[in-house]
Amino acid sequence: MTRSPGSSSLPAPRSLYSRVGTTGLVYAALVVILAVSAVLVSAQGANLFTPANTVDLLTRSSLLGFLAIGMTLVILCRSLDLSVGYVAALSTVVAATVMAGDPGRVALGVGAALGVCALIGLANGLVVTKLRVNPFIATLGMGLIIKGYLDTNFQGPAGDIPAAFQVFGYARIGLLPVSTVVMLALAAAAIWALVRTRLGHHMYAVGGDAEVARLSGVRVVTPVVTAHVLCSVLAGVAGLLLAARFGTGNALVYGNGYELEAIAAVVLGGTYLLGGRGGVAGTIAGVLILATLDTVFNVLAVAPFVKDVLRGTIVIAAVALYARGQLSRAAMRVRFPSGGAPPPEDSPDPPGGSAPRDPEPAVGGAR
Repeated sequence: MTRSPGSSSLPAPRSLYSRVGTTGLVYAALVVILAVSAVLVSAQGANLFTPANTVDLLTRSSLLGFLAIGMTLVILCRSLDLSVGYVAALSTVVAATVMAGDPGRVALGVGAALGVCALIGLANGLVVTKLRVNPFIATLGMGLIIKGYLDTNFQGPAGDIPAAFQVFGYARIGLLPVSTVVMLALAAAAIWALVRTRLGHHMYAVGGDAEVARLSGVRVVTPVVTAHVLCSVLAGVAGLLLAARFGTGNALVYGNGYELEAIAAVVLGGTYLLGGRGGVAGTIAGVLILATLDTVFNVLAVAPFVKDVLRGTIVIAAVALYARGQLSRAAMRVRFPSGGAPPPEDSPDPPGGSAPRDPEPAVGGAR
């Protein structure tokens, strides 16, 4: 069998993006950023990897990681949650108020905080799925409701966190904070759930195309509501970490922009903002990148305005790189996997009438 000169049986060369994937690129970028940051800090006569800097980096990672893991689940379902910063603030107040400095009430305080957060997530999910409100509007409205409640009832520190629970915010295993261990454990559980469970597969399916998922037998409401509940619960865990570090409830932490930082970490980790593609593994790398930048900026005493500009530039550049890689992968897709040439187009009819054509081949290739 002969082939046309322009045809080739060899597949098209694969790009770096298609070989390592988005997650691999994010972790490669993390290594490069760590190396460049270490050089920049050493040029100023300091050391990036001192115990104090390492603990600071990991502590920042744990706080942002709790929020970003939950945000990843929501974004995979093609939704969004702009209330996580307010939920974290409410969690600090509920936990500190219920505990009231009594070590015997730690479990009750944790349960009350996470329970309230779960109810908020349930409300978010039902408003988005049942009332068909855009998730941007629904969760922003919920955040404003929480903000109004906090501003009305809590003008300053509230409650008291007992020393037994402050261990969550300050205890370490070597250089590894306990909060980071908890964050990594939750990240591993989320990765396992997305890859191994039916619920995780349904989250990807709904995020890819909700109508196709529905026609395939998926109950679209369940994964979206579950993602919102888990997102709010993880925001509550972040609030517990803040309460443990402050030693009291702080209703004003919602002003730190945690929700936007979590979305930036998710997008930087390679999760598609329109849902259906991505994962928690890449999000953890995005969290570590942002935490590394914050630590370096603090060591170098970079101005806050410059810090925000640099972080925003890095996020935009990363998203542009992912988009370019996806377009490149789509353009290099092999249309005829067998390697043969495409079938020839029908020749035009000769002038003066149509020439008789051979009959079409029957199914199976025989005439």
